[in-house]
Amino acid sequence: MPIIVNLDVMMAKRKMSLNELSEKVDLTLANLSILKTGKAKAVRFSTLEAICKVLNCQPGDILEYVEEGNKSQI
Repeated sequence: MPIIVNLDVMMAKRKMSLNELSEKVDLTLANLSILKTGKAKAVRFSTLEAICKVLNCQPGDILEYVEEGNKSQI
């Protein structure tokens, strides 16, 4: 999939665990884990907004578009 989720990178930069982020954005650990691993098929804007607010970042810091042929650059 050409959309890469860099949630783990932003969490590491903010020194925040998945459990802590889950509590702060009021999202289940399972759903947040699915998003973090890139297995989510969709994300609500309200969820993205809450994550960005807690991590003090922009949506582009979390989501990245990479063309299918350029996956080796990740």
